[in-house]
Amino acid sequence: VQLQASGGGLVQAGGSLRLSCAAPERTFSYAIAWFRQAPGKEREGISCISKTFNSTEYTDSVKGRFTISSDNAKNTVYLQMNNLKPEDTAVYYCAADFFQCRALLNGKWYSGKYEYNYWGQGTLVTVSS
Repeated sequence: VQLQASGGGLVQAGGSLRLSCAAPERTFSYAIAWFRQAPGKEREGISCISKTFNSTEYTDSVKGRFTISSDNAKNTVYLQMNNLKPEDTAVYYCAADFFQCRALLNGKWYSGKYEYNYWGQGTLVTVSS
């Protein structure tokens, strides 16, 4: 499974960017997630989408500012990032695996980096103050 992330860049605080993740068609019924890794920090899951249950998930720090969506015709998942803050500066990765975003057993969404086996290369987002 090959994923291709793109769309990063330099933006001022308060600005917007849209990241794209091109993924194989067969992954679109399952979880496709966005992670980010800031310098010196762990890679953290920030959002996930799974079409089967039409579900989306967000970590608290991006709720209300970021929106994940997918275009099945283009086999692409997007992360629209609005009202960007300097603390959003990181390398952003998309990831996928063959489960739904939220675990049926405990109701938690799969936001850990070790839970995903398929990764795209990162795209750098830099937010200046």
